[in-house]
Amino acid sequence: MWLKSQKGFCGFNTEDKIGKFLDERFKKQDPDYAKNPDIKWNFTKFLVSKDGSVLQRFEPTATAVDMEPAIKAALNGKD
Repeated sequence: MWLKSQKGFCGFNTEDKIGKFLDERFKKQDPDYAKNPDIKWNFTKFLVSKDGSVLQRFEPTATAVDMEPAIKAALNGKD
């Protein structure tokens, strides 16, 4: 609960086939679903700093390549 309160829902990558599917599916259930910070689907990931602050949220459609720059910046203390 705390993680999602720190970083809200970022949106699905609708350029991705799965992201487009998920976006359409959730919009049918609730047109305003994106305003809710809840975790929408499995594999939502959070990047947390050494001191425990939430740096970034990655939705299930984010790939390792998408996350790499943020992880490198956090490791190099540039968060």
